[in-house]
Amino acid sequence: TETPEIGMDESDLKRYSMTRAIQAIVEGDFKGRAGFEYECSLEAMKKTSAVPRAGNRGFLVPYDVLAKREVHAVNQRDLVVGTSTAGGHLVATNLLASSFIDLLRNKMVIMQAGATMLPDMVGNIAIPRQTGGATAYWLAENGAVTESQQAFDQVAMSPKTVGAYTDISRLLLKQSSIGLEDFVKGDLSTTLALAIDLAAIHGSGSSNQPTGIIATSGIGSVALGTNGAAPDRDTLIDLETEVAIDNADLGTLAYMTNTKVRGKLKKTATDSGSGLFVWDNTDTPTNGYRALVTNQVSSALTKGTSSGVCSAILFGNWADLILAFWGGLDIEVDPYSQSTTGAVRIVAFQSLDVAVRHPQSFAACLDALTA
Repeated sequence: TETPEIGMDESDLKRYSMTRAIQAIVEGDFKGRAGFEYECSLEAMKKTSAVPRAGNRGFLVPYDVLAKREVHAVNQRDLVVGTSTAGGHLVATNLLASSFIDLLRNKMVIMQAGATMLPDMVGNIAIPRQTGGATAYWLAENGAVTESQQAFDQVAMSPKTVGAYTDISRLLLKQSSIGLEDFVKGDLSTTLALAIDLAAIHGSGSSNQPTGIIATSGIGSVALGTNGAAPDRDTLIDLETEVAIDNADLGTLAYMTNTKVRGKLKKTATDSGSGLFVWDNTDTPTNGYRALVTNQVSSALTKGTSSGVCSAILFGNWADLILAFWGGLDIEVDPYSQSTTGAVRIVAFQSLDVAVRHPQSFAACLDALTA
């Protein structure tokens, strides 16, 4: 596909304001009060499969803004409060904007792992895949070759939509600043990105979710015990082997697990006398591959009598994980749901799907015990 960006330069990115667009829509004059953002939305729609909007209800954030503009979760409002009746009312308390404490979140790792992103899809898509090759035959003198054929199937993908919303008070919107701009945009986009990241790993394929790696039929499996067991160096080697026996041990190979497994493997010796541990102080466990750590990888799985305490460990060629996107970040502005307070509801949507190019490119252990 052609690039989904509309060609914004650095000055355009600095000029672009999501808050100004929201405020203009609330005031019923998107084109007049936020002409630049209005034109950017129109150009973004031309580059995607998005349906043009009627009226002043929402806009499409250009891919340039999402891809290039750094997000800071900083709120720069000032606040002065009284602290007591014994003279404390004379003492101001200043809100330290530069020291804003952001929410602790799981780490996003799918793109860091090397997943393949397909932006700006149109309609449902199907990627051809070869599943079988021709057969070679040894021939007697003057013998005829037996015909053989290749086999193919398709990796089908269709858009699934994830959304989130936040309410902004009337006064806060009127007192908008760069801090509020980045806070709103950063929080909504990060929330959706984490949901996408999680779906790529654990998406069930049902209840409107994409099918993530673990739910993909045909990936390799390493089981540690009837009721699970503690992971060790052999676990990592077995995961690598599951991928290698299917000739899929190439490309962007890496492990992925959670912090509990990392902690367990840092305490697990490679053998009884070497003084070495399975997970050293680098991001490459003993057998030499990258390892990414995030609590997006579940530590609440069940195996036998080990209920809700098992962790997952994955290994694979992460370039074979495909994320396809239909359009950019879609923003809806709703000034009506909270009309009695004057608050404005900002709703963000992103349409995408997840697929695995070759199931054999991944293997998972789902019963690792860490306690």
